[in-house]
Order: sequence, then C-alpha cells, then structure tokens
Amino acid sequence: MESINVNESIVKNADFTEEIGIESGQPVQKCYQCGKCTAGCPLTFAMDYKPNQVIRMVQLGMKDELLKCQTIWICSNCSTCTTRCPCNVEVAEVMGALRIMAGKSGTTPPGKAKYVEVMYDALLGTVERFGRTYEVGLVMQNNLKSGKLFNNADMGMPMFQRGKLKLLPTKVQGAAEVARIFAEVRKMEGGVK
Repeated sequence: MESINVNESIVKNADFTEEIGIESGQPVQKCYQCGKCTAGCPLTFAMDYKPNQVIRMVQLGMKDELLKCQTIWICSNCSTCTTRCPCNVEVAEVMGALRIMAGKSGTTPPGKAKYVEVMYDALLGTVERFGRTYEVGLVMQNNLKSGKLFNNADMGMPMFQRGKLKLLPTKVQGAAEVARIFAEVRKMEGGVK
C-alpha cells in the first residue's frame, strides 16, 4: 500500500484552490454550502456534481475529479447561481476556469459533455471564420464531429423555405478584427482552442 504524505496533499490541494480562485477571480473559500446555487440551477438534472458540490470540491482540492466531470461542460453560464449566492461567488466563472484548465491539460469531456464541447468548438469556429454564426456550417460541423449526421435534419428544410437559413455564409464587416480577437485570446490562454 502506497503511503500518503498528508502535508504534501494539503499543500497541493491549497495550491489548486488558490489557482482556481485566481483564475476565476472568485472567493471560493467564502462558500459555506447553503445550496442556493444548486436550488436555482436549471441544469442540475444533467450534472454529475451539483454547483455547490463543485465549489466544495474546489475547496477540497479535488482537481482530478473536477477536470473529468461533466458538470463543468454542462453549465450554461446563465448566472442564476450568482444571483442567488449570498457570498457573491460567481459559480459560472469557476466553471469556466475549470473548463479552461481541463482544456489545457488535454482532458476530454466525459459522457454527454463531449457533445457540448463539440458544439462549443463548432460555434466558435464559425464566428472566428466569418465574424458571425453560420448556422448551416455550425450544424454540419456539429453533426459530423458528434457522429450524428442527420441530427435535426428534419428542421432544416422548413427553416430554409422560410428564409431562416442561408446555405452560404456571409462575412460581416470587421470579420478580420473578430479573427484577431480570437488569436489574442488563444495567446492569453496559452494556445488552448
């Protein structure tokens, strides 16, 4: 049986808690687990850890478990948790910091969360390339990457017939500036997509 150096573990956990606090800009140590964030979250039904549990896991330094969980990808950043928090902890900012950390570490989102990452990447890719969302390209990329080629195909034709979808993308004025912003953010995040 491997011996565990308790002091080493405490220091490692404290470093992680401090790092998330700095990266997210949030006072995660102030959370006293009232559960108001979880009570208001509209997506808890799909999460493997509830919002208050994520904050507690950050406090306990449970980095590996957090970076491999679905919750950090499922959070929609609606900020319902933030409006309810008596300690002014913006849980959505903590989730974002954890997503960035997971991306930098090369951790693949588990379960259904991988589809969230696929859609997120497809959305940002179209905005970066065209300066705006290109819906047809977004759906096609998402369906190809998720392996569900004809997902929602039945909705496409009626939307096209009503003029809600354009088959070809249109670039907006300032698209080059949008692409430059994406490049700057990548540099700030250390090359993460």
